[in-house]
Amino acid sequence: MAESTVIEPGERTAEELLSGLKSGERFVVRTEILGSLEELTLRFDGEVYYCDSPTILHKHTDESEMRECIENLGFSRDA
Repeated sequence: MAESTVIEPGERTAEELLSGLKSGERFVVRTEILGSLEELTLRFDGEVYYCDSPTILHKHTDESEMRECIENLGFSRDA
């Protein structure tokens, strides 16, 4: 399993995150959800993009869906 890079929401642009995912990086985003600290993992297995935590799993079949997820969850900053 690849080592994960821990980031805060807004630390990178969506393009930086997607580029890292495509090159094999995994990102752990530490964020507050409904008053509690959560860690969500962003990863790509070469075919499917994932955004998951111990309680949720989002799967995305293409880059545009993953970009939308990253932006909607507030994980990226504007370029």
